Amino acid sequence: MQSRSLSVYINQTLGRTIAAIVIFAALIALTARITIFLPFTPVPITLQVLAVILAGLVLGSRSGALAALTYLGMIAIGLPFDASGIGPAAFFGATAGYLIGYVPAAFVVGWLAERFSVQNWWGNFVAALAGVGVIYLFGAAWLGIMLGSWQKAWALGVAPFILIDVVKAAVAAGVAESGKLLLRR
Repeated sequence: MQSRSLSVYINQTLGRTIAAIVIFAALIALTARITIFLPFTPVPITLQVLAVILAGLVLGSRSGALAALTYLGMIAIGLPFDASGIGPAAFFGATAGYLIGYVPAAFVVGWLAERFSVQNWWGNFVAALAGVGVIYLFGAAWLGIMLGSWQKAWALGVAPFILIDVVKAAVAAGVAESGKLLLRR
């Protein structure tokens, strides 16, 4: 009798985890549709950074990274869920590094939140900023290769977005604990 209860609990927990991963992958895809293309850079403003950070904060390191990986998988199989709506070709364009960076960023954010038992705005904000840094690292590295210049990559792929992404990190930090509560219900 006891093992049956444990089995039901494990199946329910696994089902909730899978559902949460799929929901966050869909959220990352949906936030790609909220895009502002800037005339001076190949990198658009999207809300994906907010969704990726939230995935890490709410789901934790492994499930957050799996949500980002699921999102990338949707693009890889041909779905036009990237910001430009070009599907798998996005992995060869100027923003490919940012896309790839979503997976380690979600992992790092979740890992920091788990490791330091972050349950307040400041802790979530610091973890979120670390995730933004990871996205910039991957994105600017690839953009630098594409543009042939690290200075151009900084000027076009990082500097214009810092303030916007700090705001996204602050918003994610503010709603993360509510997201965790929703998952526990």
